[in-house]
Amino acid sequence: MMQRRNFLRASALAAAWPLMPLQALAQATPGNGSYKALVCLFMFGGNDANNMIVPTDATRYAAYQKARPNLALAANTLVPLGSSGYGAHPAMAALKPLFDAGQAAVVANVGPLMVPTTRAQVQARSVPLPANLYSHSDQQAAWQSAVLETNGRTGWGGRLLERLVEPGANNRGYCAVSVAGGNLWEAGDQGLAPYRVSASGSFGFDFYDPNGTDPVSRAVASLLAETRSDPFEQTWLNMMRRSIDNQRVLSGAVGASTLSTPFPDTDLGRQLLMAARMIGARGQLGLQRQCFFASIGGFDTHGDDQLQRQNQLLGEIGDAVAAFYRATVELGVAQDVTLFTASDFGRTFASNGQGTDHGWGAHQWVVGGGVKGGRVIGRFPELVVGGPDDVGQGVWVPSVAVDQLGGELGRWFGASPAMCDQVFTRLPYFDRALGLMA
Repeated sequence: MMQRRNFLRASALAAAWPLMPLQALAQATPGNGSYKALVCLFMFGGNDANNMIVPTDATRYAAYQKARPNLALAANTLVPLGSSGYGAHPAMAALKPLFDAGQAAVVANVGPLMVPTTRAQVQARSVPLPANLYSHSDQQAAWQSAVLETNGRTGWGGRLLERLVEPGANNRGYCAVSVAGGNLWEAGDQGLAPYRVSASGSFGFDFYDPNGTDPVSRAVASLLAETRSDPFEQTWLNMMRRSIDNQRVLSGAVGASTLSTPFPDTDLGRQLLMAARMIGARGQLGLQRQCFFASIGGFDTHGDDQLQRQNQLLGEIGDAVAAFYRATVELGVAQDVTLFTASDFGRTFASNGQGTDHGWGAHQWVVGGGVKGGRVIGRFPELVVGGPDDVGQGVWVPSVAVDQLGGELGRWFGASPAMCDQVFTRLPYFDRALGLMA
């Protein structure tokens, strides 16, 4: 019964989203500088950020090598990131030019925090901690929702959109777009839900022509023309009509968007290509704020295949993100689009003998023309097992909260300080200014 009610409620909300007629799309182009987009790239499974960003000075590199003898990357393979004193995983070499040019930054040791927390406070149990630390599903929800006491039911991307985009805005349903299926990050607290788009460019009803005479199109048209007495069946029909109308508008807008930037032929490359194509259609759709959700999985690296798997996965990320940034330059919106990475959690600094186990704080990339890049922002943990940042086996206590990172991105996105406090309810406990965004 609850699933039935939730379905009816969501369907009714979806049907209520205003849809702009195709002939009116060209008249809705936002003014110059008024468009902004946030892109969340989620790394499912818990990325080992200790091998993604590595100090290159002799003392800290030696501590890194000592703690993970079977996992440490050779010093001469690290990709130097400007004059920051850090190197990136060699598979992410495509991001070096962006970092060096100030268009990308690394935020060090980010994670869910209830309040500013130290190792001593964790050990003394003198501060509240996020629920179910080290659980994949719970920490994925914590990152995407910024709700830490229990599993959140809405995401901070969706909550930002619902406060920045008027309920009656045309094509509001395209403000939250997922190119990677369902997600919590884009779910609003006032009914907004992510619009799912296939990375392949198929919108689901490409076979149906409302004016077609072929048997399938005639059958679908006949079904959609029916009226049902059962409210559940009628709601389903209404939702299907709306979905097909949405598809026609979106297909027309995206089809008119041209993009010459090459993207890698990988799953993530195709996801970010579709996001770029939709950004290219922002004028036709009349949108001024959008969130996009993309993802890549496979980071749960407990075993001895961690080096090989991470090399493949981080390489896919580096190449796809670099192509996406070049596409924003081509589209003239590099200053207006910011991509950030996130993951369930970091992994232990110490090796388990083969791979690494579940951790807490981790480093994240932020890429875009609006980023004050070329820097590693925040306090990097001391690379000592049992040291001042470690609560066991190299599990880092985060020095930057998810709320701080989200709040900084939210302010760049156009949210006021008061609005950010509504979306990130724990933000008042933390320093609001990371100095990440221009």
